[in-house]
Amino acid sequence: MRRRQHRTDHNQADIIKALRACGCVVHDIGRPVDLLVGFRGGTYLVEVKNKAGRNRLTPAQHAFIAAWCGGPLLVVTDAADAVEAITVKAR
Repeated sequence: MRRRQHRTDHNQADIIKALRACGCVVHDIGRPVDLLVGFRGGTYLVEVKNKAGRNRLTPAQHAFIAAWCGGPLLVVTDAADAVEAITVKAR
């Protein structure tokens, strides 16, 4: 069975750059969410959405989020949103 190609939102590169600039370790994992982020001893799952696009979670993402019992899972739409979400959670 062949996996479908993961599509990257156009804003994801800017979000990764901003997170790394504030000291985060960022891995683009693609599935079940876009990013795995480490910051100040915390681990965060981050789903990137595009404000101008469909901006909705897939059924698989909804199922994953409902079952997730780990650390914070964040949905962000731009670099400022991502940095704020991670730094606020890390306090």
